[in-house]
Amino acid sequence: MTESLQLKSLVEADGAMSLYLDTVELPEPGPDEVLIRVEAVPINPSDLGSMFGRVNYKAFETTGEGKASVLKNQVPRAALPAMKARLGKPLPAGNEGAGTVVAAGASDAAQALMGKTVSTMAGGMYSQYRIANAMLCLPLKEGTTAVQGCSSFVNPMTAQCMVENMRLDGYKGLVHTAGASNLGQMLNRICMADDVPLVNIVRRAEAVDLLKGMGAKYVINSSLDIFHDELTEALAETGAMLAFDATGGGTLANSILTCMERALSRDASTYSVYGSTVHKQVYLYGSLDFSPTELRRAYGMSWGVGGWLLPNFLGRLDPQRAGELRARVANEITTTFASNFKSEISLVDMLQADTVHQYAAMQTGEKYVVRPQA
Repeated sequence: MTESLQLKSLVEADGAMSLYLDTVELPEPGPDEVLIRVEAVPINPSDLGSMFGRVNYKAFETTGEGKASVLKNQVPRAALPAMKARLGKPLPAGNEGAGTVVAAGASDAAQALMGKTVSTMAGGMYSQYRIANAMLCLPLKEGTTAVQGCSSFVNPMTAQCMVENMRLDGYKGLVHTAGASNLGQMLNRICMADDVPLVNIVRRAEAVDLLKGMGAKYVINSSLDIFHDELTEALAETGAMLAFDATGGGTLANSILTCMERALSRDASTYSVYGSTVHKQVYLYGSLDFSPTELRRAYGMSWGVGGWLLPNFLGRLDPQRAGELRARVANEITTTFASNFKSEISLVDMLQADTVHQYAAMQTGEKYVVRPQA
């Protein structure tokens, strides 16, 4: 048995939310499993979703000290019905991470990982130790550190699968919001390497400069009055009619569809009340804005808005192709799929309200990595 501290999130029936460190006993790994000494875990938006839900992260308060720290908040009553299945059930958090395999089951696949640095998407990764199936582990190339490899699944595979989605559905290019995010920078490197037209949407001048400095051709600032004109021009040049929106709420998806229709109408030889026949698609894959998604339907009848989730899309891919994408991540983890972190924090730090106010803001260029052994 191995003793491990693990971060857990609990919501009571009355909406009281608490996050705390629990001591858990891990059994010996099974035949196809490995025990990982977890050394680095990124904080992704999807992790914040499972940890905090839709509470105001600025309202968190901390009681206790050190390993006995408890992070507390209150879930709005209107949000409780959607959380019914988790009420009263402590949930471990942390989708992905990396570390060293310190014990392995009897199978050849598990034994082959003994002593190696691996990344995995086993869930519950905000822990000092974690058991994972050997088939869910990605061995990192020699010399790659746990910090360099801890973001090997969520962002790298999401970025690659956006391009795969484009190809499978016959689109010519992509539109991506939150373009200067960690994922957005990876997507830019992929698209430049693979000659895929990409239109980036950002909200700040600094983000424009960052992406332009990387070599991105189309970077549109949504905070400017000329946003719609510039976006329409970029869409007309690229023919990009597939968008992935990390914002979720508000009017951005509507603006993208409107500009897509404007771009398509430039070449229309006849008028139709139903708009262009080219299907315009926006996928919402994030919720940086929790407000309702507003659609004003000024873009004909050939359009769609839907949710997009990485595991669901992976189900569309041939297993061999999915394996090729994972292999590319391992080979390019310090280049195409490199992650830059603003700061390293401990499990105890995660429970300090002042620190939460920083990492939960998810500002561009301010990604945090957790070091569970610290």
